Amino acid sequence: MAIRSITPFLWFDQQAEEAAKFYVSLFDNSRITHVSHYGDHGPMPKGAAMVVDFELEGRRFSALNGGPHYKLNGAFSLLVGCTEQADIDRLWTALGQGGSYNVCGWLTDRFGLTWQINYAGLPEIMTGDSARAGRVMSAMMKMTKVDIQALKDAA
Repeated sequence: MAIRSITPFLWFDQQAEEAAKFYVSLFDNSRITHVSHYGDHGPMPKGAAMVVDFELEGRRFSALNGGPHYKLNGAFSLLVGCTEQADIDRLWTALGQGGSYNVCGWLTDRFGLTWQINYAGLPEIMTGDSARAGRVMSAMMKMTKVDIQALKDAA
């Protein structure tokens, strides 16, 4: 095979560059790598950002200013595995501002992108013992923002 990469490609109305700048400000090892602009043809004015390529924690993403034809929704989300409660708290607050919160660490940011801000150790405490997994799941279903210590206590 000659496949070079698989990159999530996010469709925004006209906030792709603003969203990418915001996202890279929140994560280490993150940066905008390229911005292309519309020319004389396209749904946006000449000179407007068209595609913004960026990295979050070293993972590649592309964002398009494509107009109002498609909307992001919760069928696609970015899962952020955190090992420290301080990171969950910081990301939960920053990404949720102007957006909406849901259960189990899910939120939708002000740009419409859905995130899961969760405990990176969750798979380990949910594996091997079904009773323990049930207790952890029960505790998690009562949370909006994930509480690592409460999950460990439930285990």
